[in-house]
Amino acid sequence: MPPRTSNTADPARTPAEPRPALRVAVLADSDTRWKWGALTARRLTTEAAGDGRDARPVEVSGLLLRGRATPTPRQLAEVGEVGIEAAKVREVTAIEFLHTVRDEGYDVVVLALVGGGVQAMLHGLAALNLTRRPVIVTGYVGVVYEKLADGLLLRHGADVVLANSAHDAERFRAVYEGVGADASAVTEAALPFLGGAPYRAEEGRDTVVFAAQPSVPASRADRAYLLRRLVEHARLHPRREVLLKLRSKPGEHTTHIEELPYQKLAQKVPGGLPPNFRLVYGHMGEVLDRTDLLVTVSSTAALESLHRRIPTAVLTDLGVREPLGNHHFVGSGLLTSWDRLDGGYRPRPDGEWLAGQGVAADGSYSAAYDTARAKVAELLDGGQLPPLAPYYTPATAPGYLPGILARHHLAPDGTPLPGAAAPQEPGRVRGAVRETVRNAARGAYRHGVQRVAPVIRRMGEL
Repeated sequence: MPPRTSNTADPARTPAEPRPALRVAVLADSDTRWKWGALTARRLTTEAAGDGRDARPVEVSGLLLRGRATPTPRQLAEVGEVGIEAAKVREVTAIEFLHTVRDEGYDVVVLALVGGGVQAMLHGLAALNLTRRPVIVTGYVGVVYEKLADGLLLRHGADVVLANSAHDAERFRAVYEGVGADASAVTEAALPFLGGAPYRAEEGRDTVVFAAQPSVPASRADRAYLLRRLVEHARLHPRREVLLKLRSKPGEHTTHIEELPYQKLAQKVPGGLPPNFRLVYGHMGEVLDRTDLLVTVSSTAALESLHRRIPTAVLTDLGVREPLGNHHFVGSGLLTSWDRLDGGYRPRPDGEWLAGQGVAADGSYSAAYDTARAKVAELLDGGQLPPLAPYYTPATAPGYLPGILARHHLAPDGTPLPGAAAPQEPGRVRGAVRETVRNAARGAYRHGVQRVAPVIRRMGEL
C-alpha cells in the first residue's frame, strides 16, 4: 500500500518535482446522488492544479454503497459526463468503504448519501481514529422541501455541508444554531450539474418535455391523471413534439422508489399514444438542449431548466402541497395548470425568487463554488483536522442513533458489529456466485416494490 500523500507542501520538494496527487473518494447510494457527488468532487478540485506552474493532479475514486437503489451500469452511463469512467466505479458495503478509507489515505471524501448513510459513515470514520483523516464533504442533490431538520442533523459532523443556494444556506444555519450545534460547516454553493447553452428558440421546433419523478405523485390515480393530461396536450397540438422524460427503466431503482412506472401506465392509455408523443431516457442536459417548455410537479430538472432560461412550468393540478414538493416554488411565478398550458400560457419566473435559489441564470454560476473550494483547500492545508463530532451521539440520541448505525452494521460507537466485516472471497468463482445471489436478491426486492406491494395495497382497500 502506498503511503498517504501529505496535505501540506513538502519543503524538500524541488520546484521541478510534480506535486503529489490530491486523492478524492466519492461514495454514493443512487444514480442522482452519484451524479451530484462526482460533479461536486470535480468542482471542489478544479483549481487543485494551481496556475499550471505548480500543478497538482487530482485522482477521483468512485464507490457505490450497496443497497436497494444501487445504480446499474446503464444508469451510471446515462447521468452524463462526470469525469469518472463508469467501468472504474465499484460497489462496496459500509464496512468495505471504511476499510478503503483507512487503507487508501484519501485527502477528501464526498458523501453523496441519504442522511442516515451520512451519519453512519461519519461515526464509522470517527471510530477509525486515523492519524490524518480526510476532509469530509456532504450536501443535498436538489431542492430540500421535506425533513429539513432530520436530514440536516444527520449530516452534521461533516467538515463541509454544501447548500445549493443562499436560501438553503440560511435555513441550514438556522436549524443548526437552533439546536445549539456548530453551523460553521454550512457553505453556500450551487447544484453542481447546472450548465448547458442558454435557451434559444429555433424555427420549426416546438418541444414540450414533462420531467417525471419516481415518487411524486405517489398514487396511481394522480400519475394516471398527469399522463392523461400530457397525452391530451399532445393531441391538442399535433405539430408539437411532446416528450415524457423518464428517470429509469422498469426494474431499475433511483434515489426514490417508483412503484408505478409511467411506462406501464402508458401501455393502458385509451386509444394508444399519439404519434407526436414519445417516452425518452438519457441525460437531462441533452433533453433540455431541444426543450421549449419544461413541465414538472417539482423535479430538480426545473432548476436546470431555469438556469438555461428555458420556459418552465410547475403544475398545480394536484394542489400546491408539501408532499408534492411544489410548495417550494411558491413565489416563483412558475405555478400553473395544464388548462393554462393547453391554451398557450408560458410562465415567467420571478427575478427575486430566482436570485435566492442558486440557479445563477444571471451568469454568476462560474463563481458558485469559489467559497467551498477555498474552504476545502484551507482545511487541507491547515494541518491535522480535529476529530469528527456529529451532533447525534449515543448520549444525545440513544433512542435514534443506534438504529441508524445498525442498518449499516455498525455498533453505537461506530465500530463494525461482530461478524459484519465481509471475509475475503477466495477466488473468482465464489465472488461470481456472491454477485449473482446479490443481484437476484436486489431484483426480487424491486419486483416486490413494483408488482407485489401495489397489489397488496389495493387488496387492503377493498
